[in-house]
Amino acid sequence: MEGKSSLDQYRMPDAMWEQMKELLPEYPVHERGGRPRADLRRVADAIFYRFRTGCQWKAIPRELAAGSTAHQYFQEWARCGVFERMWEVALQYFHELRGLDWRWQSVDGAVTKAPLGGEKTGKNPTDRGKLGVKRSLMTEGHGVPVGLAVDGANVHDIRLLEATIEDCLERFGLQRAPEGSHLCLDKAYDSASLKAFVEAVYGYVAHIRSRGEERADKKSKGRAKPRRWVTERTHSWLNRFRGILIRWEKKVENHIAGLHLACAYFTFKLAGVFG
Repeated sequence: MEGKSSLDQYRMPDAMWEQMKELLPEYPVHERGGRPRADLRRVADAIFYRFRTGCQWKAIPRELAAGSTAHQYFQEWARCGVFERMWEVALQYFHELRGLDWRWQSVDGAVTKAPLGGEKTGKNPTDRGKLGVKRSLMTEGHGVPVGLAVDGANVHDIRLLEATIEDCLERFGLQRAPEGSHLCLDKAYDSASLKAFVEAVYGYVAHIRSRGEERADKKSKGRAKPRRWVTERTHSWLNRFRGILIRWEKKVENHIAGLHLACAYFTFKLAGVFG
């Protein structure tokens, strides 16, 4: 029995491809023939490989696709919103199979390196002023990503919070949070005016840990994990996509598309679609 190829672990899962191919633009067949179009399944594998491994586009194995070809299709599909719509399909699957838990939501930020710079990058005050990017992530109670915003590493979490909430609400066609929704935040969001804003404008019951409470939690033993830990866990999962752990994309649209791809993958995985 032949063993699996070393590339198999980096290929897009079949179940994910079956959903993605329904979202791709239509590519008509020219009557006069011409050069055959690239195998789109292999192109999808090549894009997935690039973001899972973090390799350069030109380093993608040729048995998947030429790096230039994969990059060209990736940019086209990013412009068309394919990866964001795939994330939305994954969210729908999760809701049908397990049900989204809107009662307990949480938001947290994570900073990663961005050596090449580009739009929405900035000097990271915690990394000797090196260029970095901050992603602000919202998850529901199970840790499924439902909202996302990106900006420079020097932008405060509070400034990104509104954009993150708006991204989530827009994705689900909502004006305000579902009734009975709680929003858990850490000490970085410790502000009475922010809490009042989130509750008045978006209808959340806000839970913001003060700096004193955070210090007490660290000293306490046997204390239950805060509800927002699922967001920190999801950030850790996203970092397994090495292509977004370090941002090599100069265009912010391409970086966000990679994030959407990773969010779609882990949402499908949490739904049990991959078996």
